[in-house]
Amino acid sequence: MTELRLKYGCNPNQKPARIYVKTGALPLAVLNGQPGYINLLDALNGWQLVRELKEATGLAAAASFKHVSPAGAALGLPLSDVLRQAYFVDGTRELSPLACAYARARGADRMSSFGDWAALSEVCDEDTALLLQHEVSDGIIAPGYTKSALDILKNKRKGTYTVIQIEEGYTPPPVEDKDVFGLTFQQQRNDIKICESLLNDVVTKNKALTAEQKRDLLVALITLKYTQSNSVCYAKGGQAIGVGAGQQSRIHCTRLAGGKADAWHLRQHPRVLALPFVEGISRAQRDNAIDSYIGEDAAELLEDGAWQRVFTACPPALTAEEKRNFLAAAGGVALGSDAFFPFGDNIERARKSGVSCIAQPGGSMRDAEVIELCNKYNISMVFTGFRLFFH
Repeated sequence: MTELRLKYGCNPNQKPARIYVKTGALPLAVLNGQPGYINLLDALNGWQLVRELKEATGLAAAASFKHVSPAGAALGLPLSDVLRQAYFVDGTRELSPLACAYARARGADRMSSFGDWAALSEVCDEDTALLLQHEVSDGIIAPGYTKSALDILKNKRKGTYTVIQIEEGYTPPPVEDKDVFGLTFQQQRNDIKICESLLNDVVTKNKALTAEQKRDLLVALITLKYTQSNSVCYAKGGQAIGVGAGQQSRIHCTRLAGGKADAWHLRQHPRVLALPFVEGISRAQRDNAIDSYIGEDAAELLEDGAWQRVFTACPPALTAEEKRNFLAAAGGVALGSDAFFPFGDNIERARKSGVSCIAQPGGSMRDAEVIELCNKYNISMVFTGFRLFFH
């Protein structure tokens, strides 16, 4: 048996703590720093997610994990000038596909990604390390690192940034155990392969699914496979743009994820991109200010005495009508759900965030109602036949 001792478990009072394998060697190595219990949960789930995204699409992939759910996940597609600006990426420098993937994953929900764990499907290159250098992050997992990338990462957080290398070809045993209250649960590992063949059962009148829609549905479903249930994921342009995790009610998942998807779109509003930030303000302060500006707390942010802390001039507020009009023009969003929709209210909420296609298991007593609403709004919907609960 080989093991890695940890600082503590989920909380500082939970000692001792370790990870171990009963036979063979650990499939990972700590190259820098000291990971904690939750760090490793994020690292290992994030690694599985990006590995599966790469297998399903053939593209480099990255994920930004927080508290055992992805804040964002993405493929390595080029960034538009607008996305570069919204993601705080230097517009003059060419980026590798892997760096684009992490910029997208981090940019899906920058508020939630603060202090994230980064997971990469490829050997970490200098471009990606330079992006991470400027972000508040707890650690990274990848199958390898170039020398220049490793040097950059080892100097992050005054030399304490945690860097883990995972054995790329490692496959865990088919059966997994989990202890709760002194009792051991055992189940088959969820090894279902999410691929395009799961998208064949289109149950709506609109049966057209473009290559881009299929790609985005795969992104949503694979993201959900490693998101605390109940969960819903909105995806667009090869990345998750809103993840609703750990909700007891399906509609609350859909609302939570939809709100995050709306915020992702609003971060690209010309008025947001032009906000006059005070020189030297941190990225976290900018993220907080933007979140307030596009949210319900804008009035407090724009009060005299408050705006001066972040802006050089008080920007005009985005009205509710302006936000509605901007979001109304945003379409082409894919939605995945880890379990069936029990009521049509989920479809009503999803369409407000520009959803044009949906993938869900099916099997509800009200499937006909849900299908009817999709037909009403010309939304394509696929029944995958597979639930993706994750706990």
